[in-house]
Amino acid sequence: MKNRATTLIAASFSAIMLAGALALPAAAQENQMSRQPARIAVTGEGTTTAAPDMAILNLTVLREAQTAREAMTANNEAMTKVLDAMKKAGIEERDLQTGGINIQPRYVFPDDKNGLKEPNITSYAVTNSLTVRVRDLTKVGEILDQSITLGVNQGGDLNFVNDNPSATINEARKRAVADAVAKAKTLADAAGVGLGRVIEISEQGRPPMPMPIARGQFKTMAAAAPEDSVPVAAGENSFNVSVNVVFEIKE
Repeated sequence: MKNRATTLIAASFSAIMLAGALALPAAAQENQMSRQPARIAVTGEGTTTAAPDMAILNLTVLREAQTAREAMTANNEAMTKVLDAMKKAGIEERDLQTGGINIQPRYVFPDDKNGLKEPNITSYAVTNSLTVRVRDLTKVGEILDQSITLGVNQGGDLNFVNDNPSATINEARKRAVADAVAKAKTLADAAGVGLGRVIEISEQGRPPMPMPIARGQFKTMAAAAPEDSVPVAAGENSFNVSVNVVFEIKE
């Protein structure tokens, strides 16, 4: 009986110790949460604009012939002329990049109700895509026009970008933080509390990407470009930044 009582006492003591051990972290966590200062969390927005200083053209030459070899030869001749023209216009080698070459057979499907006849290859189409970075915007229209004359007959995608937008994006970040501070002060004043130090700050999402803003014809380009070139308008690019900022509330 004595041994049994001793065992029961030991078991009870162990249970009490275990319960106490489990309660300690919970109590510590509760105390820590109660000691955390009250906070204000806001999102700030900042926007800057800049005139683009570079254009990116995506041009494609398409040629068709009865054989793949003939189509490729015709395509090579046309693309060689386009590349030569780009270099004569002052485009550097580093700003010319082949995007892809594709050979595609053209099929004719026979009128076969049973679906047993094989389609016939009638010709081959070869496409060669070229990405061009134009750093002199006054030449964009002229280059587009000349490339079409020399054989470009697909693509023509045109994007105006900024080669190094770091300074512009950093200014947008500063404006976003200033916007967050202004919002936090407004909230603190409305609540009748003081605004304390910044506890946490982070930028939302991916790096800012330029958003085109049409501003009419780019005057410098329009004045310098030849009269018969393709008309283009560069406009401006907008860079948007969002930041999350958490402030401490002064008691």
